[in-house]
Amino acid sequence: MKKIKGGVTSPKGFKAAATAGGIKYQNRDDMALIASDVPCKVAGTFTKNIVKAAPVKWCQEIVKNSENAQAVVVNSGIANACTGTQGYAYCQETAGEVAKVLNISQNAVLIGSTGVIGKQLPIDKIKVGIQNLCKIKSDLLESGTKAAKAIMTTDTAEKELAVEIELDGVTVTIGGMCKGSGMIHPDMCTMLSFVTSDVAISKDLLQKALSVVVDDTYNMISVDGDTSTNDTVLLMANGMAGNTLIKEENDDYHKFIEALKEINTCLAKKIAGDGEGATALFEAKVIGAESKEQAKIISKSIITSSLTKAAIFGHDANWGRILCAMGYSGAIFDPEKVDLFFESVAGKMQIIKDGVALDYSEAEATKILSQEAVTAIADIKMGGESATAWGCDLTYDYIKINADYRS
Repeated sequence: MKKIKGGVTSPKGFKAAATAGGIKYQNRDDMALIASDVPCKVAGTFTKNIVKAAPVKWCQEIVKNSENAQAVVVNSGIANACTGTQGYAYCQETAGEVAKVLNISQNAVLIGSTGVIGKQLPIDKIKVGIQNLCKIKSDLLESGTKAAKAIMTTDTAEKELAVEIELDGVTVTIGGMCKGSGMIHPDMCTMLSFVTSDVAISKDLLQKALSVVVDDTYNMISVDGDTSTNDTVLLMANGMAGNTLIKEENDDYHKFIEALKEINTCLAKKIAGDGEGATALFEAKVIGAESKEQAKIISKSIITSSLTKAAIFGHDANWGRILCAMGYSGAIFDPEKVDLFFESVAGKMQIIKDGVALDYSEAEATKILSQEAVTAIADIKMGGESATAWGCDLTYDYIKINADYRS
């Protein structure tokens, strides 16, 4: 596996574009398009929030009932959530406009929206934006980067990545872009993430691969404990790499899953590290667990603890908050057997042994916790399983950003 420069336009046959539609923001691109030269197999995972945005409902129908998809159009600024029958009708109009301009089926068009809940989309602006996007789409890497920037809301930077792998002697590429900074606590997937590949694979195995990968990547991050109305991950594969069609769980399938997991792990960590107002990526790794599920529950409890997140912001080795978060996670373990370590590029230090604090240097611990990425490692000494979750620190700026988000 090799990481390469690029994003959604890196795989063969994919083009992208960005334009300023004037949806909410001024003087910046706020609409993006991803389109394949040929029809794609498509897979998706979506929010489990009962309150689902119109584009989520639209994409669920396409993923479930359409054999192929060929384009995704995304807007930022307005989420098209809690907008009733009118909001869903706007999805139909949006897909219809893309279908007309690109000469493809309306049922081959996927839609993503992100931004303020409760407002109706300015559909006339959306349609003009689609016309512009379709005119300027290209396979240049910079077009993918512009698309990644256009879907941002409170994100501080675009998030994209691409990798190459060899399958049966053929180079296969996977590229992705995502957005997410706040309202991040996935349950089945996360925020908005769009992944493209030129791999040839059956629709059933594409969906299975995505579902497996999402559980260990996007489902293991949290910024603020709020599961969005719009969470969507879409994976499109157009088969243009020319590899032998993957239609069973063979070596090529497992290689593809490994690469897909790398892409989505990196994108998920970019979201967690770019949490609203965040100054640090906070990773919690639980080892020595009896089961993977036990390790997942405990690690997610650590990174979602507001008190722990605040301690990370203050570079304070307040290990009691971590042990407390582990204790109310719902998982059973012996607190008197827990070893806890802090680690970053500044070093690694054991803080507690068998549930009791060691005589460690507070100054050295603060140095370790003052980096842009910090890790807490908890060994619960029950078995050989492990899991990792990702979050961020909790800062004053998180409140500032969300106090006036609608304005």
